[in-house]
Amino acid sequence: MKAVIGVFVPVLLPLVYAQTFHWGPCPTPMVQPNFELNKYLGKWYEIEKLPASFERGKCIEANYVVRPDKTIQVLNIQTYKGKVRTAEGTAVGQDIREPAKLGVSFSYFTPYAPYWVLSTDYNSVALLYSCTDVLRLFHVDYAWILARMRILPAETVYHAKEIFSRDNIDVSRMVPTDQQGCDGPI
Repeated sequence: MKAVIGVFVPVLLPLVYAQTFHWGPCPTPMVQPNFELNKYLGKWYEIEKLPASFERGKCIEANYVVRPDKTIQVLNIQTYKGKVRTAEGTAVGQDIREPAKLGVSFSYFTPYAPYWVLSTDYNSVALLYSCTDVLRLFHVDYAWILARMRILPAETVYHAKEIFSRDNIDVSRMVPTDQQGCDGPI
């Protein structure tokens, strides 16, 4: 076991730099019961997140649209170093019995990563979670608080973090996303 850790940790640590990782397997949080994808579609703004190397900009938003083939287009937009950057991915349902458990991929060459809707009221706030086990030795996780507007009241953010914590998701490293000055020129 020590040999496995000794081989993989130095290789994987650069990959998880700026991500949040913890020892042990992923937690298994509850997801949104009776999730309705059609209500969830549309534009969401990122309010706070666990650090992610692919999200270093400001004015981060995600747009979800159903394609003709019934997959979901995920279009993420952010402003980074004064330039608007986009990333297009695909989301698919992974379990018909739990429609809030989606899988998302941003490349034809990568497998679908878990993308779970833990909670949403569809009109103002959504809590998303993704976690990947690495040999059940440790896990890398991501969590997002999204909103239909660029700013949420502090008490709503606090309540969102309580929901994550209730499901054993450590959000102590969550950082706010800068949503100031986003609707005008870059």
